[in-house]
This record gives sequence, C-alpha cells and structure tokens, in this order.
Amino acid sequence: MLSIIVAVAKNNVIGKDNQLIWHLPEDLKRFKRLTTNHTIIMGRKTFESLGRVLPNRKNVILCNDAEMNIDDENVEILDDISKLKKYKDSKEENFVIGGATIYKLLMPYADKMYVTHINEEFEGDVYFPEISKNDWKITEREKGLRDEKNPFDYEYVTYERIN
Repeated sequence: MLSIIVAVAKNNVIGKDNQLIWHLPEDLKRFKRLTTNHTIIMGRKTFESLGRVLPNRKNVILCNDAEMNIDDENVEILDDISKLKKYKDSKEENFVIGGATIYKLLMPYADKMYVTHINEEFEGDVYFPEISKNDWKITEREKGLRDEKNPFDYEYVTYERIN
C-alpha cells in the first residue's frame, strides 16, 4: 500500500530550491513517528536534500540515474516506476515522501494521504498536485500545535481514496 505524506502551504507550495520553506518541529515529529519502521519512497532530489539515509526506515530512491549508488543496506535505488509494484501491492504501509514529481507520479497509486495543511502562503518553486474531492475523502482532521517553535496555523488531515 502506498501512502503519501506531505506538508502543503495554502497555495499548494511544498518547497523552494530543494528545501522545506517552513520549520514545524511538531510536524517533523509526526513524520518520524508515522514513517519509522516503514519503507519511504522518494526521488533523487528529495534524498539529496535530506543529506543522509533516514534511520530505522528502508529508503527507496526512484531515480533514472543508472550511476547512482549508495552503499547502505537500508537503501534501494529503482530506475523504473514499475519496480515499485511490490510496495504498491503490499499490505504494509509504504510512505511516499516527495518531491513534487514523485507525488504527481505516484498519487494515482496511493490509497491514503497524510497531509499537513499550513494556513499560510509561501513563495516556492515546487507544488503539490490538487487533491480531487472526487477521488479523496477526509477521514481524520486534527489541529496542529501553534507555539513559539511552531509559528503557523496548521492541521493534520488524513485522506483515503474513494474509488
């Protein structure tokens, strides 16, 4: 099963210059809690922006660079979307963590989305695809903690595929 996990600004921005624009420690803790001991699937640019293999997770990198090689038993590099079939068909939850191209490519195959909606607009250069009300229904909604460390209004919304 594929699940998308993402933080999205009001104007659908998710990043700029291959980086997150905002810092919400509570959202990062939630990301870690949800994805630990699961497989995370990302594109090459997202992996490079992380700067390291995320621990306690299998890191799958979808990349068309045949030369890419990371010597780590927790990393798998796939050069074709069809090779994700075992993750898509699995009963286990596997998380798609970005970036924009990967979200757009894999959204049609996802069964669930964990979206942090940030109630602010940001300037950015990468966007999350529109969430169609015909394809997705909200199953959970929770207001995020706003404080001095988490300076924006945001909420956690879980979507499940309708069809």
